[in-house]
Amino acid sequence: MTHTMETPPAGELDLAKLSLEQLLICHECDLLMAKPHLQDGEKAECPRCGYEVDRHQPHMVQRSLALVLAALIFYLPANFMPIMSLGLLGQKNDDTIWSAVKALYLSDMAVIALIVFLSSMLIPLIKLLTQLWVLLILQLNGSARFGLWLYRTYHHMREWGMLEVYMFGVLVSIVKMIDLGDLSLGLGLACFVGLLVSQIWLEATMNDHQVWEMLEEQRNRQAVDEVIDEACA
Repeated sequence: MTHTMETPPAGELDLAKLSLEQLLICHECDLLMAKPHLQDGEKAECPRCGYEVDRHQPHMVQRSLALVLAALIFYLPANFMPIMSLGLLGQKNDDTIWSAVKALYLSDMAVIALIVFLSSMLIPLIKLLTQLWVLLILQLNGSARFGLWLYRTYHHMREWGMLEVYMFGVLVSIVKMIDLGDLSLGLGLACFVGLLVSQIWLEATMNDHQVWEMLEEQRNRQAVDEVIDEACA
């Protein structure tokens, strides 16, 4: 069951007593407010516009781990198995994402091939591996400092992964070529859709505020443990 709570605007509190970590800003109306402490299943809404500014999802790490592993399973067949096959004049061609990159490169369009390779293959893979590493750090109590650096790196790469754009390109190609010959859809397309859905679901499940808070709390605990170990040494 999800409970909703409104966060008090910062104007009702003494701002001088609040640190930056205790403040929250609404992405819709820019209202500054005190950051609430949420329990599992609770969400916070902006008191001015009603926008959901934070949510605490139960079992977030475990659910996100399942989704990122599913996306990684889909990754290889989505990129290297045929997305579609076109039969024309007695010849049949199987097209994959990797074959599209190679075709662009061999057609003297190396820059476009590099962009497609980065945005459709390399960066999505790095993003998934980064998310997996951060989640394993949270699950296994790894180095929170490294986890914070990894998650910052992940956010820098978020805008470069463009699987949705490539999916639209595939759909346009299917529509344009359907009357040219014998067109059949391959297993690679189903895996690509599975990869895309897994990533979108993962983005919705892996709550940014919750991840940052968990990493920060874990770092503070590890710092205290280091001080105690040094004092006992």
